[in-house]
Amino acid sequence: MSDNEASQDNIVPKTEDPHAPINVKVVTSAGEEVFFKIKRSTKLTKLQSAYASKVGKDMNTFRFLYDGNRITEDDTPASLEMEDNDAIDVMVEQVGGGHS
Repeated sequence: MSDNEASQDNIVPKTEDPHAPINVKVVTSAGEEVFFKIKRSTKLTKLQSAYASKVGKDMNTFRFLYDGNRITEDDTPASLEMEDNDAIDVMVEQVGGGHS
């Protein structure tokens, strides 16, 4: 490792202002994207509710996933270490038993 590379370790990556809003997109399984601009400290339940009202459905009919993990009601972009333009996957919650 050269001296240049070693000194790179001490440099904090350039991050945006932690209080600056970020853009987050909600992506459906069909590939449709809905964009939101929210503060890093805003609970993602607000985004989920806004998405549900935008598509005219109840928030509880959806599952929201970030990096494959279900988003909980206390999650925020900051707590999930989200970055600008990150995507949240939205799935329609399957209710009831399976019919084959």
